[in-house]
Amino acid sequence: AAAGILCYVGAYVFITYDDYDHFFEDVYTLIPAVIIIAVGTLLFIIGLIGCCATIRESRCGLATFVIILLLVFITEVVVVVLGYIYRAKVEDEVDRSIQKVYNGYNGTNPDAASRAIDYVQRQLRCCGIHNYSDWETTVWFKQTRNNSVPLSCCKAALSNCTGSLTRPMDLYSEGCEALVVKKLQEIMMYVIWAALAFAAIQLLGMLCACIVLCRRSRDPAYELLITGGTYA
Repeated sequence: AAAGILCYVGAYVFITYDDYDHFFEDVYTLIPAVIIIAVGTLLFIIGLIGCCATIRESRCGLATFVIILLLVFITEVVVVVLGYIYRAKVEDEVDRSIQKVYNGYNGTNPDAASRAIDYVQRQLRCCGIHNYSDWETTVWFKQTRNNSVPLSCCKAALSNCTGSLTRPMDLYSEGCEALVVKKLQEIMMYVIWAALAFAAIQLLGMLCACIVLCRRSRDPAYELLITGGTYA
């Protein structure tokens, strides 16, 4: 179950970041998500090993289980550290690239970057970098010469909005940069909290395995025998 949830969290980060990938250039931001998916996949295999070793009370199997869980625990600590590092870098990444993305907007034949801007403005209910007036400095605005911003800046409740700057009350007033940064940082926090939560599960698993190992050490005469399907 833990493995499945970890993989889900990693996949969610990938899918969500894909909608915002034009706003940051550092591909290494996704490293925590990659690691957490790998850990989730490995954790499923480890869980099977742990179950088999616990049922049979195999000292070798349980020792291997504890060692692997310890390595996974260390990996999850690394994920938390990297998550905090890249969470702090998100604002700088977005600030460095967002102006270039907006300048490359092409409303007539939208490319991937243009679709990303329209998507973000509709989803986050924002317009421009800091506010709708930022569109006045873009190449697209100067070429269209109609004193309008993209329709994605229009408030969702309005059906007759044309994006005209003469009716600013029809447009979202908040800029997109702060909201994109907030959204990306929230996504990274999902990874951090997931890693912390399942690191605690790993500690519990190691503790349980160690208890079984200690019990075996205190009773060396006890051995699990399997003879003709009968346990003795």
